[in-house]
Amino acid sequence: MSLVAAPGLRIRRQFLIAETTSAEQGIENDRPLRKVAVVAVIHNPYAGSPVGPLDAFIAASAALGRSMATAGLAAMAPFSVESYGKGAVIGLGGEQEHGIALITTPFGDALRSTIGGGAAWISSFSKRAAPGATIDIPLAHKDALYVRSHYDGMTVHLPDAPLPDEVAIICCFANRGRLNQRLGGLDAAEITGIDGLT
Repeated sequence: MSLVAAPGLRIRRQFLIAETTSAEQGIENDRPLRKVAVVAVIHNPYAGSPVGPLDAFIAASAALGRSMATAGLAAMAPFSVESYGKGAVIGLGGEQEHGIALITTPFGDALRSTIGGGAAWISSFSKRAAPGATIDIPLAHKDALYVRSHYDGMTVHLPDAPLPDEVAIICCFANRGRLNQRLGGLDAAEITGIDGLT
């Protein structure tokens, strides 16, 4: 994996986690659950500075979203993306707002476009933490938030990151809902034409 650094962003580390699960509670499934996390650890020039405009991060985030989604799609193969989520872990020298600036609308729009579309807003979580942090990224169906089968998440451990002047950006993807889902509600096959943003 090689992420394309957006102008104004310095990526120190990048890594990808991929997992495939074919059985749960001893029940085999012929359609495995594939989850992928793409991580970019970025220098935070705003760390230790007074609050001010974060326009440079916001402007650079679209290119970052495209690059991370491209890497995620490649790692998902041969499966397509049905669920997504995003997150940020901000080093202790920064503010939570610094991470949010990198995963807001331009990032999300670029991510959706790159994976082939998504009508639903992208579930997210952010926090400040020291190196070695763990974050749980929520996952939900890309076209409708109310598809219960796809309420899930992915736990990501960040070894040696983020340093106090860094932000770790994470996006996660899955090819399906939980293996043994049986809670009813809206089925993924029924959502064509549903506006997941309402």
